[in-house]
Amino acid sequence: MIIKGKKVGFKLYGKTYHCAMDITMDYIGGKWKSVILWYLRNNTMRFTELRQRIPDITEKMLSLQLKALEADGLIQRASFGAKPPLRVEYSLTPFGKTLIDPLESIARWGRHLGESEGTIEEME
Repeated sequence: MIIKGKKVGFKLYGKTYHCAMDITMDYIGGKWKSVILWYLRNNTMRFTELRQRIPDITEKMLSLQLKALEADGLIQRASFGAKPPLRVEYSLTPFGKTLIDPLESIARWGRHLGESEGTIEEME
């Protein structure tokens, strides 16, 4: 980004970002991260519940995205029972909850576009 005629960026956790949007997209970018965060915004969910709500994601991709979101501090993983865990649940961390308002704004934009330019159809 350019501020007062100088090319500047952000240095954050050892990474260099050229603008604020670059930081945001590093955390929530890609096809699945924001969708996963959207479903966790009001609920703690198990892996299978997330998989059911996001039918186009593969188990491997869901697992990878959950690990990335956990590594970034946006979600937390809680396991219950013996090894292997009998139950694993995912929820937003306090840091992850700071994304609820921006995600709701993005969803509102998408809902408006879908309703004004598309059609609502029943999904299987």
